[in-house]
Amino acid sequence: MDKELKTPPPYPIASVDHALRAATILQLEGDATVAQLAERLGVARSTAHRILAMLVYRDFAVRGEDRVYRAGPVLELAAHSQSLVSRLRAAALPHLHRVVDLLGETTNLIVRTGDTVRFIASVECRQALRVGSREGMVFPAHRTTAGLLLLAELDDEELEQAYAPERYRDRPGDRPDLARLRTELRRLRRNGFAVNKERSERGLVAVGVPVRDEDGTALAGLSISMPSVRYDPHRLQPLVKALEAAAHALEQDLLHRT
Repeated sequence: MDKELKTPPPYPIASVDHALRAATILQLEGDATVAQLAERLGVARSTAHRILAMLVYRDFAVRGEDRVYRAGPVLELAAHSQSLVSRLRAAALPHLHRVVDLLGETTNLIVRTGDTVRFIASVECRQALRVGSREGMVFPAHRTTAGLLLLAELDDEELEQAYAPERYRDRPGDRPDLARLRTELRRLRRNGFAVNKERSERGLVAVGVPVRDEDGTALAGLSISMPSVRYDPHRLQPLVKALEAAAHALEQDLLHRT
């Protein structure tokens, strides 16, 4: 995937951006009130109310008798997935902020579904040249740092299922070479971390580690993203150590929230 580093479009439409962000929040985090959405979006309550009314009209949201808004039929996730994503995000945000303060780079939490990954939380750093928030975005798993870490958890049969040829019948060029991918995933298992040098987007480097549950299963990937001009390979080990410490702290929080 040969893309430029993602930046906002030259003529952004704020109302569209607000609506898309509101839909993402309802899908990934669950219930929200007008006041909560207004605070998250940084808009007036009247504006949040109009946004939600349009989402309800188009079935992206539903409004309960308690005046709480939920994901509608278009966005609805399975209850278990939604609760896991919501729990992961809530537990992770303080740790993401601490990583940003410590390392000075945008930090992300990512989960995998099949052959794709979704950024469920993203905290931007304050540097002028930075990688923007990817929250809510979906990317091919084999082209992202966290995606590779999560794919490394699969056995050969599960990997074959994720990349079954019939799933790529209409887009054969998007299917990765599984022999090469297996070799890479074996190396990642040994290392315990992944580095993505402009693999998902031109001009971007990411470093990530897995976040595991009490049984050792990888639930998500924790990563930092930075412009490639700021990446120094000599800093890799300190970056990994800081991410591993944050992932371990998050794992402990998740254990206590269960």
